[in-house]
Amino acid sequence: MRWPPWSSESSQGSKTDRESILPTASSASSYPTSATNNTTSSLDWTAFTESRTIISSILLTSGILLAARFHRRYLRRIPDAPSISPSFLRRRSIFGKVTSIHIRLAGIDAPELAHFGRPEQPFAREAHQWLTSYLQGRRIRATVYRQDQYSRVVASVHVRRALDLPPFRRRDVSYEMLKRGLATIYEAKVGAEFGGEKLEQKYRRAEWWAKARSKGLWKDYRRVGSNWESPREYKKRMGMGEPSEDGGKPK
Repeated sequence: MRWPPWSSESSQGSKTDRESILPTASSASSYPTSATNNTTSSLDWTAFTESRTIISSILLTSGILLAARFHRRYLRRIPDAPSISPSFLRRRSIFGKVTSIHIRLAGIDAPELAHFGRPEQPFAREAHQWLTSYLQGRRIRATVYRQDQYSRVVASVHVRRALDLPPFRRRDVSYEMLKRGLATIYEAKVGAEFGGEKLEQKYRRAEWWAKARSKGLWKDYRRVGSNWESPREYKKRMGMGEPSEDGGKPK
C-alpha cells in the first residue's frame, strides 16, 4: 500500500532529523569516558600529602598502638608465673581472679597437707579450708616480689569482702592467717619475703597475739609433753630442706 504523497517527505525529514541527532548523542556518550581518562591521568596523590590527612593517620596509628600496649600490660590474661614480666616485680600489682598462677603468701609458713607420701601436719586442713573459703570466687590484688624455686610467685595478697567488719576494707591475707593461728612467720634463712620491714613487724605482732591466746595451731604449743612442731620444723624433719640462694631446688 502506498503512503500518501506527503508521507515520503515527512519520512525523509524524520530520517534527516535522526541522522542529525545520532552524532550528537554519540559525542555526548563519549564525554564521560574522556573525562574519566583525563581525571585518572591527572591524579597525582596530592590529597594524601595534605597536613590534615597526615595528622589523622598519625593519630589513628598511635591510638591503635597505645591500645595494644595497654591491653598487653594491663588487660591480658597471665597463664602462669613465668609469664609475669620482670617489670611487675616490686613495682606493680596484679588484679583479678587466681586461676592458674601458684602464689606463695609473703611472710608466712602454713601447715603442710599430705602430699608425695608425707603425712598431713596438724591444722593443715583447717588452714587450707579457711583460705579457700576466704578467697573463693573473689578478685584479689597481688603485689608480686619475686619467683621462688617452685615456679610460684611470692606476693602479698589483699582482698575486699562484704561480710567482714568493716565491710569492703582491704584485708591482708597473710596477716589474717597469722592472726587466726593458721600460719607462722616464715623463718627460713633464705627466701624470706615480707614486703618491707613494717609489714614484717606487723606480722610478728599478729603471730605473738595468736600464740598468746593459743589460737589455731598454737593450741598445743605450751602443753607439756606435746609433740608440737612448726611448719619450718616439719619441713626439716621431712627432708624438704632450705631453698638455695640462687633460686634452685632446696638443699
